[in-house]
Amino acid sequence: MGNVNQFKAEEFIKAIPGTGGIISTIARKVGCEWHTAQKYIREHPTVQLAYDAETEGILDLAEAKLIGAINESDLAAIKFYLMTKGKRRGYTEKQEVEHSGPGGLPLTIKVVYDSDNGTPADAAS
Repeated sequence: MGNVNQFKAEEFIKAIPGTGGIISTIARKVGCEWHTAQKYIREHPTVQLAYDAETEGILDLAEAKLIGAINESDLAAIKFYLMTKGKRRGYTEKQEVEHSGPGGLPLTIKVVYDSDNGTPADAAS
């Protein structure tokens, strides 16, 4: 589809709106390969800004739809929101980690045997 040097950053900036940040769609609009579009996004700050604005806009749209679902009492949406945005308030699925020591490291267990009968000293008789 062409040499990377044949394109201008402005072509990518103009192609980005309406793509949702999908690089293959941007590449198709410009007339280049996916890797070329990705390289322009990564290496040209003005193209990166346009790309970031597009992807942030889609994220805002998704959040607005999620809030809309919450307003409609969608329990799955409510649970998802609480488990992500509500983490700091304790809305998480707690995962119990058994048998861990300080800082989540493996627990060290020391067994002391009774010298008289060879059983652990704490064992019930």
